[in-house]
Amino acid sequence: MAKAEKKNTKNKKTGAVSQEETPDVVTSEEETGVQPQQDCGMIEANHKGKNIRCLTIIGEIEGHFILPAQNKTTKYEHVIPQLVAVEEDDSVDGLLILINTVGGDVEAGLAIAEVISGMKKPTVSIVLGGGHSIGIPLAVAAKKSFIARSASMTVHPVRTNGITLGVSQSFEYFKRMQDRINNFVCTNSNISKERYSELVLNTGELVMDVGTILEGEDAVEEGLIDSVGSVSDAMECLYSMIGKKASASRKKSKQ
Repeated sequence: MAKAEKKNTKNKKTGAVSQEETPDVVTSEEETGVQPQQDCGMIEANHKGKNIRCLTIIGEIEGHFILPAQNKTTKYEHVIPQLVAVEEDDSVDGLLILINTVGGDVEAGLAIAEVISGMKKPTVSIVLGGGHSIGIPLAVAAKKSFIARSASMTVHPVRTNGITLGVSQSFEYFKRMQDRINNFVCTNSNISKERYSELVLNTGELVMDVGTILEGEDAVEEGLIDSVGSVSDAMECLYSMIGKKASASRKKSKQ
């Protein structure tokens, strides 16, 4: 918010001079509706002349309904416009995505993942802590994916809250939604649809649920994630991708 200016005023009766603060032009986010990048999980980083954006996807992916205030959330209506801005900004060279999420709304998560996978700029993701449920499509959507050695990813079927009609149409709807997730994950990673379906429907690992927990190296061995690494590895990969793209652009312009 803009700083207030101090104005000297004189009391007509006493003759005393006092200072009053008069507000300047209001530029607060409450009145403009614009939130700082940091509040929406996006920060800017510059290194050796390269300008990148770092997006954090944390907590629960919030969909069309607002979650309780005590929940840490990633809101798709904040993230998607920022991703579009990154793609269209010529001054931005690449995007690093830091993931630590328990999952959340399927359609909101897929919407974010689709935007990331469709970007032409270099994108690198890294799973830190956890990239569970719908966090898996978000992790594989980048052109190169990393996972910390201590991180994990939970693969499980689609769930729902509230009342569900016990009719065949409901089960068909869940199956089609699961197929959407499976197709996206397998298209953007090196795991086969058959193997991913096996992990989703595994009944021998989780006590109260169906699915599979993959730790860092396991996720790489299954072909879900490209490499095990740290944030510095992900950054180094991103700068390398930026350099290769710049070199290819120069060669193309010379031709």
